Amino acid sequence: MFMFSRSICCAKLNQLSTFETLFSNLKLRPYATPLIGPLQTCESRIYSREKAEYANVNWDELGFALTKTDYMYVMNFTEEEQKFFNGTLTRFGNIEMCPSSGILNYGQGLFEGLKAYRKEDEGILLFRPQENALRMKMGADRMCMPSPTVDQFIDAVKKTVLANKRWVPPYGRGSLYVRPLLMATGRNLGVKPSSDYTFLVYASPVGNYHKGDLNLMVEDNVHRAIPGGTGGIKAVTNYSPVYKPLTEAKAKGFSDLLFLDALTGSNIEEGSACNIFILKGNVISTPTTHGTILPGITRKSIMEIASDFGYQVEERAIQIKEVFDAEEVFCTGTAMVVKSVASITYQGKRIGYKLGAETLAQKLHATLTGIQTGLIEDKLGWTTLID
Repeated sequence: MFMFSRSICCAKLNQLSTFETLFSNLKLRPYATPLIGPLQTCESRIYSREKAEYANVNWDELGFALTKTDYMYVMNFTEEEQKFFNGTLTRFGNIEMCPSSGILNYGQGLFEGLKAYRKEDEGILLFRPQENALRMKMGADRMCMPSPTVDQFIDAVKKTVLANKRWVPPYGRGSLYVRPLLMATGRNLGVKPSSDYTFLVYASPVGNYHKGDLNLMVEDNVHRAIPGGTGGIKAVTNYSPVYKPLTEAKAKGFSDLLFLDALTGSNIEEGSACNIFILKGNVISTPTTHGTILPGITRKSIMEIASDFGYQVEERAIQIKEVFDAEEVFCTGTAMVVKSVASITYQGKRIGYKLGAETLAQKLHATLTGIQTGLIEDKLGWTTLID
């Protein structure tokens, strides 16, 4: 029904003569045949009239791992065109690129992460996609890369979600994680910015990022970021350098690492993929994002919600010794949303924290996910209905 309806739309609107014409400009070649993407108006009418169809997935067993979905979105920037153009949906699959491409040789690349949520009425909501688009533009400027416009970014995300809508979990049973990638794909043997770039968006249904209690170990030998580096953007090169200490920590039974600042070694910064907050009385504190800490979109949202709850929210330098007399500690991120920290271990000393339904973290989690899934009225304009 889906493909038949799309064919009718294509024939009536006569927007493209052949699939080959559309795909001939792509520098990054997926192995599969592309699916034409511009017919959004006709698609939207079809989608809205059909009852939600779901993929054959055990939604209750979802973790945070890749499940191959149906389609991905690809758009290219070339030296000749000097802009991103001819974006299209194509079957999810492997891609080809030159061995000397900038992403493979020099790590010139960025990624983003956001989620699509199913509402109770089976509609689909995106959460603050414009924030991801703006953050990618900021990162691209730092990495000397062109980036899609905000409209191009959001359009690509919407089309990717709609094309994979059967993979959006039912209400309350997970979300569709969307991963936009910006990669240097031009041929480049020397150390210099690439000439060609590819913007690619794929998606996967996911469940909880961390199952069970969140127990952190403070890492005081390896630093995630340094002043003047790329810690404040989602550069692809930020993550693999922490694999070694993270693997060692997990072998000891810890869930994640908590990194310290590289200058003094005494201030907390963030986890391997999450921001951190501490609660004392009516004051919620989180480290300032000054170039070494990623300005998380979930972090930003939680700060606004907590302020509305009447808490005093502050961004400042937080010394490691302060975590030992905190009432609560919790982490935030797109993947984990909001999660209480059960314990932090530093130089052999372990401190436990309040957990359970009465924690502030749980209240914040319930409010944020309520907004994300349409259960709570979105008075801040954070969500975008795409179905």
